[in-house]
Amino acid sequence: MPSIARRSLLAVGLATPALAQPAWPNRPVRVIVPWPPGGGADTVGRILFARVGDRLGQPFVVENRPGATGTIGATAVARAEPDGYTLLHDATGLSVNPALQPNMPFVAERDLAFIFLATLVPNLLVTNNATPQRTVPEVIALAKAKPGAVDFASSGNGSAQHLALALFASQAGITINHVPYRGGAQALNDIIGGQVGFFFSNASASTGFVTSGALRAIAHTGPGRLARFPDLPAVAETLPGYECLEWNGVLAPAATPQPIIRQLNAVLNEVVREPEVAARLASLSIATRPGSPEDFRSFYLAELAKWTRVVKAANITAD
Repeated sequence: MPSIARRSLLAVGLATPALAQPAWPNRPVRVIVPWPPGGGADTVGRILFARVGDRLGQPFVVENRPGATGTIGATAVARAEPDGYTLLHDATGLSVNPALQPNMPFVAERDLAFIFLATLVPNLLVTNNATPQRTVPEVIALAKAKPGAVDFASSGNGSAQHLALALFASQAGITINHVPYRGGAQALNDIIGGQVGFFFSNASASTGFVTSGALRAIAHTGPGRLARFPDLPAVAETLPGYECLEWNGVLAPAATPQPIIRQLNAVLNEVVREPEVAARLASLSIATRPGSPEDFRSFYLAELAKWTRVVKAANITAD
């Protein structure tokens, strides 16, 4: 049996590797959202990472870095030090941009580590309260009566809202005037002010405006009915087969250590199940899909293939 001194030396020796590699995180973590403040990705990111920070004992600081439909912020993360202290909270644009931009500065499935598919979010077709049209058939009838003259906002050329609009126009057989903005928050402001007529807005960003009465929702882009708005029809009730769901997910530089990725995935799975967080997300018409990093990667690759087909069919460009 080892002496007390021998046992002490063994204990020190066993502890040395742990001392050499301090637990993550031991300082603040930067979370880049490559979209403007007030949009869907920003809203969800702030809800989730406030709780992640509480659980892990360090602040997870959300930093908005918009531009080029999410590419600027995502590129910064792809090129960041893979130490777990720079994360990406991105959205559907990550699976659309490769079809829009032939010279992408990074390849997501090669240069980013997939950690957690956080949310699935429908868009709400919203308008100003003074707009006479209250149903999808009425909106389509207006666009057919005034070809190319009815203004529809989007969060930018090639954004998820632009794709939702393009698919809507294609299936409805209408021609509209696309008004691209630099983010959903600006578009919502102009919808409220009546400067533009209609907008497929991320539900997490626009639900509050609808419930407060600042905007009127006409329909949503998901399947069935929403728990938050049980009387709101799906676009698919008028245009069968129509569906556009946005997603939000957490990623990191590709070489980020697997223990960090697994730890963060586990914490995020716990966070979305917290009653307070789940209720908050549900109030914004946001669904969650807990799962593994591998689940997220498979989902992303399927979305990439789907949106590539839509972009090519509609001849959508980022310019």
